[in-house]
Amino acid sequence: MSDMFANKRIDPMLIKNEAAPFNDINYIYELKLDGTRCLAYLDNESTDLRNKRYVHLTPIFPELQDIHRQAKEKCILDGELIVQGSDGKPNFADIQRRCLMSNAIKINLASKKAPATFIAYDILYLNGDSLLELPLMERKALLQATVQENKRIAISRYISEHGIDLYELTVNQNLEGIVAKKKDSIYVPGKRSKAWIKIKNMCDDDYVIVGYLFKERGKTLILAQYNSQKQLIYKGHVTGISAETFKRVTEIDKYDCPLLPPIPDSNHNAIWIKPELVCKVEYMHKTANGGLRQPVFRGLRDDKLPGDCITKEES
Repeated sequence: MSDMFANKRIDPMLIKNEAAPFNDINYIYELKLDGTRCLAYLDNESTDLRNKRYVHLTPIFPELQDIHRQAKEKCILDGELIVQGSDGKPNFADIQRRCLMSNAIKINLASKKAPATFIAYDILYLNGDSLLELPLMERKALLQATVQENKRIAISRYISEHGIDLYELTVNQNLEGIVAKKKDSIYVPGKRSKAWIKIKNMCDDDYVIVGYLFKERGKTLILAQYNSQKQLIYKGHVTGISAETFKRVTEIDKYDCPLLPPIPDSNHNAIWIKPELVCKVEYMHKTANGGLRQPVFRGLRDDKLPGDCITKEES
């Protein structure tokens, strides 16, 4: 894998399981950050940020173009891009708006008004060598030794064993949750690994937008996820979409209904679109039939493919 830096097409390792909070000496625990996943390719000359779809993000986040100067060696880092809100917490809406920007003037203004930070939590490559087969704790030590923090790049903090305490902190502070990672786990690109476990405070998930409706209370998006046969299954509706986001939805080509029956009667006036857009939706909990209770639209996700949205019952 000597060319992994040059190719810049690493698929990040993913989380397979969710669980209730637990304590285990064999795990470390980190905050789950409400941002967008990103790989940072850093050498002596440049910073190259790529999302999970290999899209080059550095032009959208010019305030991060010099973070390579904080790395002592040529490296590839895995982490999260976040924008902190006025309360000091990651604001997904801000990072989502930035990822959708293309106007250089607006990008420049946003980079000054609400600058992003790259939070590194893993290192995959260092000075010509792949680190994928090293245990997590060895990679963590190398990450700490390689990166010098400043306002635009930081290293994710973690604690060992006491996952319940950290989880309770996220509940008290209304944060998203934590991630448990097995100390001896290797890094497997593109794999949904059982070695990383998501422990959520707030429930959320990613959905494919397959259509929309005009209702008395406003515009409504129709949500779906794929089953194990790669068929789109109806998952509900969500409202509260901005005019800018809805404009992008309506620009997608119209399409025959892509959903596997049965489809609720409430969708008989739907305008169906090609299943190209992914969005993040937060909710209180799921109903007995899998519907979303009190869903809240959080934003579009350009860093995920529709095929990544798999119904939890089969993922």
